[in-house]
Amino acid sequence: MGDSYLDARLHALRRTQNPDGGWPYFAGKQSWLEPTVYAALALHGEPAADRAWKLLQSWQTRSGAFRPAADVQMESWGTALCITLAVARGEFGDPFERGVEWLLKTEGEDSNLLTRAASVVGLFKPDRNPRYHGWPWKPGTSSWVEPTAHALVALKLASAKRQDRDVTGRIRLGQAELLDLRASDGGWNYGNRTVWGVDLPSYPETTALALIGLQASGVKDVLDAARKIGIERVSPLARAWLAIALRLYGVATPAPTAPPTPDLMLTALEALGCANYRYFKTGGEA
Repeated sequence: MGDSYLDARLHALRRTQNPDGGWPYFAGKQSWLEPTVYAALALHGEPAADRAWKLLQSWQTRSGAFRPAADVQMESWGTALCITLAVARGEFGDPFERGVEWLLKTEGEDSNLLTRAASVVGLFKPDRNPRYHGWPWKPGTSSWVEPTAHALVALKLASAKRQDRDVTGRIRLGQAELLDLRASDGGWNYGNRTVWGVDLPSYPETTALALIGLQASGVKDVLDAARKIGIERVSPLARAWLAIALRLYGVATPAPTAPPTPDLMLTALEALGCANYRYFKTGGEA
């Protein structure tokens, strides 16, 4: 990808960092975890990334989870992103350990006892296998593809430091959930593969995220399909995630030329697709 394309995005990130060390979704607004992590990965090795990490650590709660913003008192899926950033930085202290523990004990609540029992005795076929467990956007809700993909990346990266059965077992359950959610057309929707027996379509951005979470040889057919997607014809967000996913699998993508948009999360993801996508590289399955 072209250097000018990358330089323009890195420059945009450098000049829009907030005084607290974080990044907003759009310049001049409050800092949020998601754009802050992606920008810190894109600018890894620079003082701006160090300031971002300092801010993020201040958002970690007593439970080990990270809040999505300074004034939002909620445990967030973004904990997985903070673990990925910690590994990239070589930060394996208390914030890392407590964040990993939170990911290990968090799972989507995709069914209740009654529906699980009914599926076991064959009264109905559920939209997803109740034996598998992904991750939700926040505790107490259902699993979704995106938070599950990010949690898998975080735990796979963390497993180099935490080589124990709890980590390996949780990764396997999450991978099984992600594979179980694969749509009939071969890719991934945002959540279920079906709703009340009706097949749901896949989308390029969620398919890219699932590929990033799995990083497995068993999805070659999905990878081939992703390669054939007209990357220049999809949304900018889908294009950014596809660029990261394909490059993680060793597939080159066309060199883009468009200028940065005001969307700073997108700007950071586009920069990652050019260079630091390697911080999402896990080395495969558990």
